[in-house]
Amino acid sequence: MKQLTPTQSALIDPIDGAAMLENAQEWSAINTGTANLDGLKQQASALASAFAALPGDVALVDPAPVTAMGSDGVEFEKAHGQHLTVSVRPDAERRLLLTGHMDTVFPQDHSFQSQTWLDDDTLNGPGLADMKGGIAVFLHALLAFEHSDVAHKIGYDILVNSDEETGSLASAPLIEKMAAGKYAALTFEPAALPDGTLAHARGGSGNYSLIVSGLSAHAGRNPQDGRNAIVAAAALVLGLKQIQTDECPINPAKIEGGAANNVVPDHAVLRFNIRPKSPDAAAAFESALASLIGDVQQTHEVSIHKHGGISRPPKPVDRKAQALFDLVRECGASLGQDIQWQSTGGVCDGNNIASCGVPVVDTMGVRGGSIHSPDEFMIVSSLPERAALSALVIHRLASGESL
Repeated sequence: MKQLTPTQSALIDPIDGAAMLENAQEWSAINTGTANLDGLKQQASALASAFAALPGDVALVDPAPVTAMGSDGVEFEKAHGQHLTVSVRPDAERRLLLTGHMDTVFPQDHSFQSQTWLDDDTLNGPGLADMKGGIAVFLHALLAFEHSDVAHKIGYDILVNSDEETGSLASAPLIEKMAAGKYAALTFEPAALPDGTLAHARGGSGNYSLIVSGLSAHAGRNPQDGRNAIVAAAALVLGLKQIQTDECPINPAKIEGGAANNVVPDHAVLRFNIRPKSPDAAAAFESALASLIGDVQQTHEVSIHKHGGISRPPKPVDRKAQALFDLVRECGASLGQDIQWQSTGGVCDGNNIASCGVPVVDTMGVRGGSIHSPDEFMIVSSLPERAALSALVIHRLASGESL
């Protein structure tokens, strides 16, 4: 195992696990379900105060406009919270991007709102692993790095968005803008496994709504004059499963619509998700979907409108990204951490960053598990552990490490 140099030891020695835990607990106590705009506002303010300790410009950025599709087939604007950004040494020749998200999957009225110690090193609480603990990790990693001998050699941008859990549609343009020109990126989603394993290659994700418009009629007197939107939606479901491939799983999730039992329904909304494993699979799906929509429209004499699309492009691991993974593993070894990785079907903002051509490791956050459930937990000792790992990676990049 390669030993830490005196400079590297001095870098990580000041990392304060107790202060990190205090941050994570304070932020976990604020409900930040993606739709809880008041909670997100409170969280953004708390984060702005915490990140003001860094030598950069802190700003709250308004979300990009996002529309959603109602069950009535009418598009409406969906409100989101502001995003936090920090810019440090914007004129530096080499610059990094560090990202996290402040929202959770637990709405304001969810029963999971408090924290419980499961043992001396395991804390159960909303968003602790995913990913308020992760925000504490990179804040304190950067605070330590800023006292290092090479801090002046590198710049970085920070983004903590408010809508990652619903696909980052209101922050996608900001992610793309902030990723431009970056040498590398780190995203602080929780480790893929409680042992610290990182997520490697990722598939993509897309959410779609197909709005079917038919023609109503009396179900007894003149059903032949109607055009049944529910039947057409069912045909779409069967068709979607027929065009599914191993490279692009498809999950039809919900059909909404219909009317009284004696009325031929003239309206339906089909919602589904796809998980393409490569850009080619995503392109092939779009082509097959267009053909399916055309066939169902012609056969059932209905009109079909598509809403949505791929919000998370697939994330393959290219040479530079692999070099970043290797650097993280090497830094982990210096700290006595055995860093492994595995591919996953899950998605995150790392997908969006990678699509901009920036190498990214996107599970640099805490060790924990059972995320998106009331059993979510964080391994408390992983707070300083992962902060040390991140600080060392950033220090190596600032020292001129090539990818």
